[in-house]
Amino acid sequence: MEFVGTFWSLVPPIVAIVLALITKETFSSLFVGILVGAMLLASFDPINTVNYVIAGTVGEGDSAMSVGFLNAISDSWNAGIFVFLVMLGIMVALVNTAGGSSAFGSWAARHIKTRVGAMLATFLLGVLIFIDDYFNCLTVGAVMRPVTDEQKISRAKLAYIIDSTAAPICMIAPISSWAAAVSATAADLDTGVTGIQLFVQAIPYNFYSLLTIVFVVAICIMGFDYGPMAKAEFEAYRSGQLGALTKEERQENERASLLDMLIPVLLLIVFCVIGMLYVGGFWDAESEAYMDLSAAFGGTDASVGLPWGSLIALILSFVYLLCRRVIDFKGATDCFISGFRAMVPALMVLTFALTLKLATSALGADAYVAGLMEGAAEGLYALLPAIIFLVGLGLAFATGTSWGTFGILIPIVLPIFATAPDLLTIGISACLAGAVCGDHCSPISDTTVMASAGANVNHIQHVSTQLPYALSVAGVSFVCFLLAGFVRNWAICLAIGVVLVIVMLLVLKRTIGRTVTAEPAAE
Repeated sequence: MEFVGTFWSLVPPIVAIVLALITKETFSSLFVGILVGAMLLASFDPINTVNYVIAGTVGEGDSAMSVGFLNAISDSWNAGIFVFLVMLGIMVALVNTAGGSSAFGSWAARHIKTRVGAMLATFLLGVLIFIDDYFNCLTVGAVMRPVTDEQKISRAKLAYIIDSTAAPICMIAPISSWAAAVSATAADLDTGVTGIQLFVQAIPYNFYSLLTIVFVVAICIMGFDYGPMAKAEFEAYRSGQLGALTKEERQENERASLLDMLIPVLLLIVFCVIGMLYVGGFWDAESEAYMDLSAAFGGTDASVGLPWGSLIALILSFVYLLCRRVIDFKGATDCFISGFRAMVPALMVLTFALTLKLATSALGADAYVAGLMEGAAEGLYALLPAIIFLVGLGLAFATGTSWGTFGILIPIVLPIFATAPDLLTIGISACLAGAVCGDHCSPISDTTVMASAGANVNHIQHVSTQLPYALSVAGVSFVCFLLAGFVRNWAICLAIGVVLVIVMLLVLKRTIGRTVTAEPAAE
């Protein structure tokens, strides 16, 4: 296959991304990208192209890779995440129908009286739920939609805050599924430290994740927006057009109370954490992770632990709300249908995105980018952190996977710094920061899809409104990594980065920034 491992391997995601941003249409754009990938894999043979779109295998033996829609759906990891999505949809429908969402909205209206307060409350909840990005996106969205709706905050802004407290927060939390993935990637490499130690050492240099926190808090407090987000916020505030993907009718129920929202959410949080620990062997006396929190998260499988926990939480919530008599049995069972139906758009987008990922992986995009990285390594040690950041960003953006990106780049980055060990931590941080940034920007990232689902907003609207913000932080992060290659002091570089973010926002506010009380910028 003459296209494998070449620049052509990046063409399918580039086509899908460009079409999505131009047409604002998700499914057809992703499908065209899948079709282009299948054509390249099949060397433009029409019969094999169809096979690779539906279900096919590229290569032989241990190197064989599955592609196509059926393989994306049947993959055990993907299936587990699909189940988790459906469980969350049913849980949201159940709480909504029982009146819990309305009761929570009424409570929030009495206690959170400003737009800034609503946005910061959403941000804080996102920070607190740092265990897993999927869990973060869907839970924060379900809980905070009534609050942000009350303050006329657009769903696009809600999705951005959710997305900004998903992957970026998980990447700087020592106890999270992301920390486990990084630790596992670096565990067998000769670095002189354990995988988790390397992860913790890299946190202060993860400028993109840290500066994203600064950016979100600052722009919420300053009370302005720019780019497509400004238009979305203006429409939400002036006309009440929040941009919800599907209509949500919150049921009023005089018997419902705040606890009818909080208890199901707490059950979900508790049992999802328990589920991940259980799958990771935390209570298995024969497991190496027995009673070891870090090891249990390191060995867990989120695609099993999250559905495991959400199922138990759903059953207990079902029983609790029936006992409270805020919903009858028929109304509760009807939520299984309505909850599943509400998640269909997210399931469809995720299926298309995962299928495109399979085609991109089979074309060898990772090998192509890895070759470029190794070719640019010699004699550029001081500039390498900035280069690695850009490479990680580009690879994650094109493939839609941050885990796959740092899984590819970490084994490449470590040997590069064999003769410059003082740059090792900075190089690893640049790799992780680039992976998170690319994942944050990419329309085909599953985390981006989850954030859209959590906010119940059109996926392409979320991507187009978020992109200028993410790229703004990426630009400052690039400068920080340039400095870090020479200064090699995280405190100095981070302080400079924070100052640059604040100055950048002040300049933007005085130039192209718009508040919801001002007239929108001319198109």
